[in-house]
Formats: sequence, C-alpha cells, structure tokens
Amino acid sequence: MAQNTWSFVQQGNSGIIPLELINLSPTLALMYDRPYTTPLKLPNGDAGGAFISNGTLVSVGGQPEDDIPGWGNATDGRMAIRLFGPCTSADGTGPGCTVFEDPENLHLVVTRWYPTALRIADGSLMIMGGSDILTTFNGADIAQNNIEFFPPRKGEEGTVRPNQFLADTLPANLFPRSQVLPSGHILMIANNKSAVYDVDTNTELMRLPDLPNGVRIGVPFDGFAQLLPLSPPLYEPTVLACGGSNKPDTITVEEMSNQDVATTQCSRITLTPAGITAGWEVEQLPDPRLLPETVLLPNGDVVIINGAHTGYSGYPSVGDSGAINGNVDHPATTPIMYKPSLPAGQSPIPRMYHSAATLTAKGNIMVAASNPHPFVLSADNNPNNYSYPSEYRVEYLNPDFITNGSPRPVISKSPSQLAFNAQGTITVTIPSTLAAGELQVSLIDMGYITHGWHAGQRLVFLEHTLSGNTLTITAPPNGNIYSPGPGWIYVVADGVWSEGVQSMIGDGGNPPRPAQGVPVSITSV
Repeated sequence: MAQNTWSFVQQGNSGIIPLELINLSPTLALMYDRPYTTPLKLPNGDAGGAFISNGTLVSVGGQPEDDIPGWGNATDGRMAIRLFGPCTSADGTGPGCTVFEDPENLHLVVTRWYPTALRIADGSLMIMGGSDILTTFNGADIAQNNIEFFPPRKGEEGTVRPNQFLADTLPANLFPRSQVLPSGHILMIANNKSAVYDVDTNTELMRLPDLPNGVRIGVPFDGFAQLLPLSPPLYEPTVLACGGSNKPDTITVEEMSNQDVATTQCSRITLTPAGITAGWEVEQLPDPRLLPETVLLPNGDVVIINGAHTGYSGYPSVGDSGAINGNVDHPATTPIMYKPSLPAGQSPIPRMYHSAATLTAKGNIMVAASNPHPFVLSADNNPNNYSYPSEYRVEYLNPDFITNGSPRPVISKSPSQLAFNAQGTITVTIPSTLAAGELQVSLIDMGYITHGWHAGQRLVFLEHTLSGNTLTITAPPNGNIYSPGPGWIYVVADGVWSEGVQSMIGDGGNPPRPAQGVPVSITSV
C-alpha cells in the first residue's frame, strides 16, 4: 500500500521538558526532567536507562548538585539508581507506579553524567562512560572511561571495568552509542570510532573502520547510530550512522559556531566478515542534521526526525551562542523516511536540544520538547528575545492510514509473555484490502530516549504463520537476538501496521538471567 502523506497533529502539553522519555504502556509514558526549572521536584536529568528483564525501568546517573548557581537545592544525581515499576495500571497509579530511590544503599560505583545504559543478553544493564561534571568536551581528568553493571556482576561488586575504547574516543565519547549484536557482543560507537566488545571476557574483539570523511557522532557533534531491523534466520546486523559533524575534535568552543553546518552523511555497515571488509557504505541525507533522532517503524522503515541543520549540542557555550539561539540554529522541521519515499508532513515547532520522539502503541510517533537554554522560557517570559524558547507542546506524526481512518490490522488477543524460541498465538483481523500484501510481525524495544539517543531501540521480525484469524508467532531464539524484558508486538499487512501490544520476552525473572532459548548459527561478529 502506498503511504504518501504523513501529518503532524498538535495535542496536549507535556508540562515538563522530557530529557528522558520512556513508553510504559499503551496509555502511559514516563518523562524525566532536570529539577531546577520546572514546578515539579523531579529526579535529575541527563541520565541513561533501560528496562531490565523483570520489567523494572532503571534510570542511572544525572546532574551534579547545584550545577547552576542560584537555581535551588537539587540533589546530586550522578551516582543515582532510580527504579520504576513494573507499572501495569492504565492510569499510572498503584503498586510499582512510583520512582524508588535509596541513595545510601542503592547507587552506582562512580559518578556519571551523560552515561549510556544498555540492557544486554542476560537482562541486566551495562552502564558505560560519562563524565564527572557538565562539559562540552569530555577530558581525561573528568571522564569515566569505564563500565559497570546493574545488578553488579558476581565478583565485581564495588568495582568498574576500565575501557580502552572509551579512553581512545575522548573528547567526544559521552552517551556512547551501543547495541547488542546477535552474537551477544556489544557494538560501541563514540566520536568517529567503533569497536566490538565481549562482555563475558571483558575483551575488545576488534576495531571497525572509522566513520568515513571525518564525520563524528558523539557529543557535542551529535548524530545517531541505529541497529537496523533483524530478520530470521541469520539475523545479520547492519548499523546505520547518520548526521553529526565533520569538524575535528581538536576544535575549541571559541572556534565553534552555531552556524557551523552539520553533515548530510549517512553510513551503514553490515557486521559480518564480508560486510566489515567492505566497510562503511556512504549515503546522503536530503539535508544536514545535528541531534537527529530515529524511530523504528513496525514495517522496518526508519523515521529520522528533530534536530537542527547547524551548530552543536549543549546549552549556550560555543563562540557565538550569544543571546539569541544558543548552540544550535536552523531547526530541522521535516522528517526523513529512510527509504525512497519521504513524509510530506512538516512541523512548525522547532525540536532541537532536549527534544524527544518515540513510536507509540497506537502506531504513530509522539514528538515532544525542545530546550536549547538552561532556563524555562516562553512567549510571556523571554526577556532576551531568544529565538527558541522552551517547548511543551506535544505533537503526533501520523501515517496516512491513521489520519484517514483507513482499515488496519486489529489484534484482539495476544500472549502477555513469550519464552524464547516458543510459539504463541495472536488473534488478528486483516482487512480484505490488505490481505494480498506482505505480512510481517515485528517485536520492538522502543528504547530509552534521551538527548537524541534511543538507547536499546531494536526491531526483530518474528517468524509466523497465518491460518484464518490465528497468527502463530515464534519468539526470538535467545537473549542475544532480543534481550530479555518487555517489548511491543505489531502486525503489519501490506505496509500498514496494527496498534501495538505488550509482551514480556523471556521468563520475566530478575537479572542476570541464565541463558534461555536455543543458540542459532550466525555469521556476524
């Protein structure tokens, strides 16, 4: 089915700037903000996080205490571990629907601002990198070039693992872009470098070729790195890295300008021996992008959304950030579809630093926030006439079949839990207008969204057979293909997808989980 027209609809107000945005249920999303500039007292932002294998959402790290003088007494969030859920109620009340913190007894080993947290194959969190302090560029004297785990690995309680890759990617290694590969190994990308890491042996297995043409995607040159959908039987992983900047990482903040043009480069590499030998394949975006975000659609397409055409990430710090625009300018308002077609919709609302976008259970894309300055600014409170004040309006980017109310697949019954490599049944109605098209079943982790980085976002296509209205699906074979924990299942017919349903993948136990399912023969690293 041709999908030619997407449209934005503004609906609602977020109330805060969601520095972190995480989908909890078909009706609920959790947002974290910095506590300084909002009417609510909230956990410190600038953290990382993910769901773990039992469905609990874990947020780690955050802001230093009182990092901006005169902004009140916020607690130091850099060693924080925050637990939320599992929250299963429709209205966000009840057991598990509050944030739990116990700083005296539950905390990280070291302080971390701008770390990455990634759910790995045993359902635990791998926590990587970060800095001791707020900074444009990370430095050897402030960087946390190390890794720790939550829960801690046996024998590693109270310790961290020094990591040479993180040290080698200074000064642009904050929020290292990382993915779990089908082998269970970890792909780490920071600055313009990438490596494959073996968690179990604490070994760097290989360095991959640098990103082409001097392009960098780490803070403050923010681009994205996204694992493209995995398909059985080989689950060959291909990674897409787009946007960012080709400025050298030796540039000083005085030399940087919010008019420096971002790159249009998109590079992709398949992590098989042949793909690594071939190296990065270079493509070009229609326009330059800094701070772009990716949203994986149930049919396997990728929407690239938000960001700016010029500048750098962060609050005003570059040479000419001045009193008007901060570190970024020229907002990117037109989404890009990573395939030959392009969404025609355009948002009139700038979405730059501290914006967020996510797929929803309804199948559209929720878009929220923008805050290029460390203050709450509005049309009524903008004494210096900043071009891009704080943004609280929420929009939804709708595919044409939602806008037009066209028939969609409807899931009326689905399994709440699927063991690895086990079969389950879905009761689904496929409209006759779509029945002749390709049928897909996608399992999606929507990720933990912060600062343009969708940590853990993943799509795995499931093997399936359809008989009448009964769709028999097979769960991923093991935790390397999809880390144990919650996910969303969509049925796609002729390019049109259903609303999503939640399912726990794996046994739902506390991490670390023993190996589950069956091994598969793969050709990737």
